[in-house]
Amino acid sequence: MARYDASSAEILVFTFKEGLLSAVAHDLKLKATKFSLDVDGSTARLDLEAGSLRVVTAMKDGAESPSAIPSSKFGEIEKNAFDDVLQVKKFPSIQFNATQVTDTEVVGKLTLHGQTHEVRGRRTGNAAEFRIDQRTFGIKPYSAMLGALKVKPEVVVKVRVG
Repeated sequence: MARYDASSAEILVFTFKEGLLSAVAHDLKLKATKFSLDVDGSTARLDLEAGSLRVVTAMKDGAESPSAIPSSKFGEIEKNAFDDVLQVKKFPSIQFNATQVTDTEVVGKLTLHGQTHEVRGRRTGNAAEFRIDQRTFGIKPYSAMLGALKVKPEVVVKVRVG
């Protein structure tokens, strides 16, 4: 069995903006900083601290845009994510148990926000990508300014080992 953590693997979460004021908002790239991932053949288990997600940078048209948001705003963004979206005090951990790992797909049960559902991800080599609709897990996507600024319900999670 191989064991990975933030020093030997990477878990990135990408959020995308929408709404009337989306032109003044930013897509985001976040990174998990505290997790353990055990991989054993066709199974895997991930335990991730929900409060360990950190803003890495803003994204624009799929590319990093570091100057789009001052790093002094990252703490406010993280606080909103922890308190309003993930509710980390009530749901401090995220777990994933892969039940099937093939050359092209990873299938398993994701427990997020107190709910467990099956998710499927596309696998390429030592990486996998999952598209997750927050609403499936009872999460209300972030919105501000009476809904004129929102985060799309679907987020993209990329996992890379080694």
